[in-house]
Amino acid sequence: MKNRLITRRNILIGSAGGLLSGCDALNRNPAFQDILATAETANFKVQRALGDRMQLATEYSLADRSPTFRANGTRDPGTPDYASSAAQGFADWQLRLTGLFKKPQDFSLSALQSMPQRTQTTRHDCVEGWSAIGQWTGVPLKILLDLAQLRDSAKFLVFHCADKLGGRPYYESIDLLDGFHPQTILAHRLNGEALPVANGAPLRLRVERQLGYKHAKYVTGIEAVASLDGIGEGKGGYWQDVANYEWYAGI
Repeated sequence: MKNRLITRRNILIGSAGGLLSGCDALNRNPAFQDILATAETANFKVQRALGDRMQLATEYSLADRSPTFRANGTRDPGTPDYASSAAQGFADWQLRLTGLFKKPQDFSLSALQSMPQRTQTTRHDCVEGWSAIGQWTGVPLKILLDLAQLRDSAKFLVFHCADKLGGRPYYESIDLLDGFHPQTILAHRLNGEALPVANGAPLRLRVERQLGYKHAKYVTGIEAVASLDGIGEGKGGYWQDVANYEWYAGI
């Protein structure tokens, strides 16, 4: 397994279900936040400087798969719209590409499944400390970005999702380097079967060189933006906003 750069924030933040109570005071301390921001910037710069920027994450054999692939975070969005779509096998699901694209467009689940697919067996590393190996199948994100044609001003991709936590819409974001990485896919199958609801059906982002909380579930839209300012609290993701998780979670 590759060595991971783990900053102090990864050590101090608890499970995705909430913060460790002992960390609350530190998380509210401006000086401590400055330390975390400096560590994250260093992590990002070192990761980007190391080796081939398109280096692949380790892929495993089918025999290496975990007996079960743990569901984490939201296990069902629980909204009437989601329940209705799930009852139809997600036949009406639409993935909308908006923002700084020359050709913004929508894709149905069947359209995505008809495109060239990538299957990869990779290790999922959670910030909580557990890992699992699973086989994922989906459309490479690069195909969609090429079809929609990013504008020169686009710098980030924001993934909007069907679930909410604490009344807040869930979202995540990555930069274009990770967006065009060959292992970054929108997965609709896990271990050869349709993606289960608990694992993010019908579409889950897989960005294999980052920690698990970056792998947004229930993806409904991809917005190309020049800046993350003005989206949520401007930190780049739900957990970054509410729990000060790192935006860049490279492994």
